[in-house]
Amino acid sequence: MDWREFDQNPVSHSAAHHLTAIQQLLEDQGYARVSDVARKLGITRGSVSVSLKGLRQRGLVVEDQHKHLGLSDEGQRIARGIHTKRVLFKAFLEKSLGLPADLAEMDACKIEHLVSDLTAEALAIYIDRREDASDSSSDRDRQVNALEDSIREGRVEAFPGKEIETISERLQSRSEEQSKDKDDE
Repeated sequence: MDWREFDQNPVSHSAAHHLTAIQQLLEDQGYARVSDVARKLGITRGSVSVSLKGLRQRGLVVEDQHKHLGLSDEGQRIARGIHTKRVLFKAFLEKSLGLPADLAEMDACKIEHLVSDLTAEALAIYIDRREDASDSSSDRDRQVNALEDSIREGRVEAFPGKEIETISERLQSRSEEQSKDKDDE
């Protein structure tokens, strides 16, 4: 393994935050502007503009005539992948390692843009297998085995695939429900 592989990540930590902020703003309010991204990330509009320049040049971020930001197909794919990895690693750190939620969130944020899609796929399978350990359905076993075979043979669909996104969404919903339950206590 060449240590320079670290520099081959599709986006930096900062770029990951910018892409996911745009994605969240688009989902939450239907539009995203530089000022919205700056407010969401707690940084200046100037800093956002500088970061977005590189993301635009790489074709990940687009801007319309009204200065509304959007994500290209590749930008959306990367943002979804980063978000999915954050959810997976947060769930793993919290549920499997017993870390407090705030520390798990912070560390998942640090990891999300560094790990390969194959590692995230394997983690999703691991988490899903552990959560469904009591489910002895042969359909579930076949599904997990098929995913494992795909990973071994390098036939993994673009990350995150529908199955992995579904696992991530289920984990996020459970986490939100648990947070709400704690807030209600």
